Amino acid sequence: MANHKSALKRIRSNNAKRLRNKYQHKTTRTFIKRLRQTTDKGEATELLKTVTSMIDKLAKRNIIHKNKAANNKSKLTRYVNSLS
Repeated sequence: MANHKSALKRIRSNNAKRLRNKYQHKTTRTFIKRLRQTTDKGEATELLKTVTSMIDKLAKRNIIHKNKAANNKSKLTRYVNSLS
């Protein structure tokens, strides 16, 4: 266990950040699943804007790697474009 006040505070703040990151990551994954299940092109296009923004935010905050974000956005865009 930590011996210093600052170390105890760091543990608390890290836990808070970890929970926030976990929530944002899980929410984004849920939106990605929702987008992949969509068959309507108009709805998928609107949802793609939201999901792309969420993925960019995760990459900016280093919750996911920037290449993973780029791959996700590319695959989702290809999926939406393939809808008729």
